[in-house]
Amino acid sequence: MVPSPLALLLALGAAATALAEPLRFVDCGSIDGSIQEVNVSPCPTQPCLLHKGTSYSINVTFASKIESQGSKARVYGEMMHVDIPFPIPEPDGCKSGIQCPIQKGHSYSYLNKLPVKSEYPSIKLIVKWELVDDQDQMLFCWKIPVQITS
Repeated sequence: MVPSPLALLLALGAAATALAEPLRFVDCGSIDGSIQEVNVSPCPTQPCLLHKGTSYSINVTFASKIESQGSKARVYGEMMHVDIPFPIPEPDGCKSGIQCPIQKGHSYSYLNKLPVKSEYPSIKLIVKWELVDDQDQMLFCWKIPVQITS
């Protein structure tokens, strides 16, 4: 299934959820880890204004409560309580700043980037970013409001 431009926008917003200063975020079900900080850069205010044609950096600091050989990211754009999946270029957490295997009790910095393409529609949505362990349990899950703008 090919994501619609709206789904792509939602995913972009999710990718742009990490900022240079800690963001207020909603934990949406972190089970096997605990989020210490979410940064989106640049995102000086919330909701994050994601400008078309700009790339945003994401940095999530979390502590693992389990051991896992690997991790995989899933990003969604949430509109009217519906999650629209957004494929990201590098879903492998072990290639996104995390030293694998993941060890219980250790802290990690998950790093990723996502460009906001100029063809994305201007829209408000919730970005939902999940990182799951090798048992498909949530290492972290967070949400932030975003607005895609020209």
